[in-house]
Amino acid sequence: MKAKTKAQEKDFDTVKTFRGIKDKISQEIKGMTYEQLMEYFEKTKLKAPKP
Repeated sequence: MKAKTKAQEKDFDTVKTFRGIKDKISQEIKGMTYEQLMEYFEKTKLKAPKP
């Protein structure tokens, strides 16, 4: 099997994007109590579209 020698340029880096999202959430919830966390998750939860 031949190895790829030319790197492909990415328009979107999934790992970098999700790391940024996780870091942002981590900073926002740092030091919250359980009740505050549940309120935060309820407020920021995504709603699934109805079919």
